[in-house]
Amino acid sequence: MRSQLTKVLQEQEENEEINMTPMLDVVFILLIFFIVTASFVKEAGIEVNRPEAATALKKERANILVAISDKGEVWINKRRVDIRAVQANIERLKAENPQGTVVIQADKKATTEVLIKVMDSARAAGVFDVSIAAQEA
Repeated sequence: MRSQLTKVLQEQEENEEINMTPMLDVVFILLIFFIVTASFVKEAGIEVNRPEAATALKKERANILVAISDKGEVWINKRRVDIRAVQANIERLKAENPQGTVVIQADKKATTEVLIKVMDSARAAGVFDVSIAAQEA
């Protein structure tokens, strides 16, 4: 009797395994949920002092942000970009999101020359919806 009892207990111990499959399913479902619902905020890379405008409108879907510093530096995706490489960068970002629009965040003290070059590069890249960021007055 005692040997049968130990045999049954050994079989139960062998059969008692932790099944990880349901836990992994839940983790993957949560991961998918967070990826889908996360809002990906894109930043140009630097903070600029935008000029004020009384007619400034908020643009809801700005996908490609380009910042121009007061020293004329151009920033895209948190990295400094040479003015000659702006078109290639915008083309790459447009390929990722074909309906993307460009918003240029130019500092108050940025020169118009750099602003025009960035606008020309955006249009040469095939993005014709180009906006200039301003603060509401």
